[in-house]
Amino acid sequence: MEKKVFGYPKFDEKGEQILSTYDNEYRDMMMDVRVYRMKAGEKRTFAFDGEEIAVLLLSGKITFAWEGNKETVSRKDVWTEGPWALHTSTGVTIEVEAVDASEILVQRTHNTKKFASKLYKPEDAPWKYSSQGKFGNVANRRVNTIVDHDINPDSNFVLGEVLNDKGNWSGYLPHQHPQPELYYFKFDRPEGFGASFVGDDVFKSVDGSFSAIPGGKLHPQSVAPGFQMYTCWMIRHIDGNPWLQTDRCEDERYVWLHDMK
Repeated sequence: MEKKVFGYPKFDEKGEQILSTYDNEYRDMMMDVRVYRMKAGEKRTFAFDGEEIAVLLLSGKITFAWEGNKETVSRKDVWTEGPWALHTSTGVTIEVEAVDASEILVQRTHNTKKFASKLYKPEDAPWKYSSQGKFGNVANRRVNTIVDHDINPDSNFVLGEVLNDKGNWSGYLPHQHPQPELYYFKFDRPEGFGASFVGDDVFKSVDGSFSAIPGGKLHPQSVAPGFQMYTCWMIRHIDGNPWLQTDRCEDERYVWLHDMK
């Protein structure tokens, strides 16, 4: 089966959009990542032995139920409000009921470790500007981190979000790390677009597309002027080598840009 680094998946008739799985052409991500559109009143259940799972609310209003807990949360959209995400370890059942029409992203990976479930709130993952005013002031982006090795050392993945300012770059300077990473893109207008680079390959990123970045590949991306780009970024730790915030390895050909006004 051919390995690919870009994808343009469609939602099926049941409202499921499949990105990477453990055995499809994006299996090098070592994660199962899917997006679901749910109608008001619809219910979905997620339970997987030997896997951890995070359910991220992208938009709408849903009720989470897990381990005797129940909480209703809402998010107008990814552009104006921060994330709600429920993260659980192996064997925990998550039930999601859509109160209104909603969209959720579900990230899974193999992990037999037990850890306490947590519902992350917007205040747990605040947006922070990165690279503001640098590189000619065209790499402005807001970033949040929901789960990483520092937040939960028993987890095998990272989950976070990025909002690019209009016409700006992110993942800049061009950088790489040995752990695989998946980007899922959304745009604030249906005709919005950007460019995503993986090594020497480049593709037009559009709403609902993604890039599957093998370890060791440089991966900057940009958004066209006039549009705001949202990226859900997901990294799979390597056994014995988890991704850390300090692990960003920049391409030496471009480090001179740090001195650029």
